[in-house]
Amino acid sequence: MSTAEFGHEPVLVNPILKWLDPQPGQVVFDGTLGLGGHAGVLVPKIAPGGRYIGVDLDEAMLAEARRRLAARDDVRLDLVQGNYADVEEILAGLGAATVDLALLDLGLNSAQLDEPARGFSFDKDGPLDMRFNRSQKEQAVDLVNRLSESELADLFYEFGQEGASRKIAKRICQVRHERRITTTKVLAQAVASVFDSGQARQVGKIHPATRVFQALRVAVNRELDNLRAFLGRAAKSVSPGGRLAVISFHSLEDGIVKRCFREGKNAGIWSELTREPVVADETERRSNPRARSAKLRVAARLEP
Repeated sequence: MSTAEFGHEPVLVNPILKWLDPQPGQVVFDGTLGLGGHAGVLVPKIAPGGRYIGVDLDEAMLAEARRRLAARDDVRLDLVQGNYADVEEILAGLGAATVDLALLDLGLNSAQLDEPARGFSFDKDGPLDMRFNRSQKEQAVDLVNRLSESELADLFYEFGQEGASRKIAKRICQVRHERRITTTKVLAQAVASVFDSGQARQVGKIHPATRVFQALRVAVNRELDNLRAFLGRAAKSVSPGGRLAVISFHSLEDGIVKRCFREGKNAGIWSELTREPVVADETERRSNPRARSAKLRVAARLEP
């Protein structure tokens, strides 16, 4: 069964195959396994004798990936729940010192967006959750109702790059003064009410609440902290000559990856294989709208 049947199509598959260039017998670390979309095309390339280590915070995604990625005799599959930021501990626990190839796809899975109970989308009403790992205590509802007006404004500006962050934060505080904000619909309506119809059109084609939801998701899951942690430890986890690929979907993530690779180049740790980010071609953008904002950067680990 293909990922498309789950409402999710992996992005930049051909560029990933080109730049990672997987070979038989190699070890791959996939820190954002999701539904196994990229795994489905990479695993056959490392057969025979390869090993695919797939990691995901979301237990539901991991369970579905286990079902989809059938056991093979010619490739070892290790699929574990965890945080890719803990790459060294994960590899050590599996008895793997280093890997040949590493991949992160930082995009939100379409299957997660489509499930109202997860609270990621404002298109369908649901609880303000937004956790990738549901065993985690803090949810989006906690941030929305606990943070001060200035803290909310800073969060929306820093993690969502929302220009109207202060107006939105003020409006949210007004709404929650009347009642606790607990659903995606109420939050989205509060944000949209800051803009009149003319202003909303100037925001562009995206919903006025898009950047606010992004900021809350990033904060709840500590996405930027996890990315920085992983990149800081990847040099010890990718073997010399190995490759690291990261697919980002907004400028905050891409900026972190870009700086890491540039600093690594100056320090003699990484060689930038993609000086500029690789983006989807016109054909993929037409068939998979999610790919429009995807940016791929790839680096090779240099000899120490």
